[in-house]
Amino acid sequence: MPFLPRPSKQPRHPRKAGSTGRRAVASGVLAAAALVAASPLHAAPASAATASARSGSAAASAADFRASVQAKGKARVTAAVLDLDGAGRTPAVYGDDTPYDTASIVKVDILATALIQAQDSGHPLTARERTQAEAMIKRSDNAAANALWRKIGRAPGLEAANKRLGLTSTKGGPGAKWGLTRTTASDQIRLLRAVFDSGPTAKAGAKPALTDASRTYLRTLMSRIAADQSWGVSAATDSGWALKNGWLQRNTTELWDVNSVGRITSGGHHYLVAVLSDGNKSMPEGVALVERAARAAVSSTTAR
Repeated sequence: MPFLPRPSKQPRHPRKAGSTGRRAVASGVLAAAALVAASPLHAAPASAATASARSGSAAASAADFRASVQAKGKARVTAAVLDLDGAGRTPAVYGDDTPYDTASIVKVDILATALIQAQDSGHPLTARERTQAEAMIKRSDNAAANALWRKIGRAPGLEAANKRLGLTSTKGGPGAKWGLTRTTASDQIRLLRAVFDSGPTAKAGAKPALTDASRTYLRTLMSRIAADQSWGVSAATDSGWALKNGWLQRNTTELWDVNSVGRITSGGHHYLVAVLSDGNKSMPEGVALVERAARAAVSSTTAR
């Protein structure tokens, strides 16, 4: 789908963002997206990554993981994995669990917030809002995200919902710039749990933030991503997946943020996977790094 036009006045932060997928990666033809949106957006499997818990320090663990997935230049990457069929409910984190720009992975959070607000009001999303939600998740449509971002009350609305979803390290982007929301891999696992985890997702006696109907709606849209955007954490699956990707070029550095979050199935187990990266020289390099990191993190979690 075409990108949104560049607004005439914007501060020099995000430069390019997108709603294209693997074909854009393959061709290298990338267009500029609306800065007001600040939206996002195979290599062979890497050796097993070193988990943070096994390292003497967070810095050493981050360096080990970067080396294991062959991050180039200034690129950094963090992955978090939760085995939904395992006994624990704490994700394994690979790399340094510090904030990254979300780019378009925040669209999952935007829709979750809109659904929570609709639940609170006692009125479902309107037909127009559902159309916008479908375009925003399935095709990563920026105009639809702009509309829903305004509807939820921008960053304050997002952060109010995130308290109920259990997110602790996510800060909404300034003004209209939802793509500059900052988050961590661990927080993205918390969000994914609210959508996909069939186990206990809240404290005993507490009501889950999302109803079963809202969870089903989000899961369904994430499993119907446009074919050209089916890269990312899906590289670690041998069966089914549901995901959302994000990509964004920063004009201050010319470097790319590339992220992917979702649920995958591998070896008969269901995993929640969040991979965040920045400092990539190009979008194709970022996609390749994210996919190597997803494979390495899932493989290392499976081997535990």
